[in-house]
Amino acid sequence: MNLYLDSLAKSIDALERSTKTASRLNAFDRDLQEVVRAGVIQNFEIAYEQSWKMMKRWLEDNVGATYVDGVTRRELFRLAAEHRLITDVDRWMEYHGARNQTSHTYNEETAQRVFEEANEFVHDAKQFLKVLEEHND
Repeated sequence: MNLYLDSLAKSIDALERSTKTASRLNAFDRDLQEVVRAGVIQNFEIAYEQSWKMMKRWLEDNVGATYVDGVTRRELFRLAAEHRLITDVDRWMEYHGARNQTSHTYNEETAQRVFEEANEFVHDAKQFLKVLEEHND
């Protein structure tokens, strides 16, 4: 069964565009810097959530729901790596940790860490989408 990848592609594109805008943060005043950073973090949340959910759907459709239902996030990422959807389980666990911290971004240090993870996530999310597009049959 083909997965509908449009929403995932759009969320990754929004994240990428927001990180590109954020690369010019020094040109903005402090208030605008905070707004742009918050936008990057929000786009990261959405792209990450859609990524792991699409990963789970692909595995359910192509490996079998019985192998996927009830597994931990690490196990889900391990299965995804076994099927060459992703390459680095530990890196995806770091993204998962960053996603779990997004509710604490009122803390300046936490917000900065999540912001940095979001910038790293763009590459891996785009690669994941590319693999899904190639194996979406």
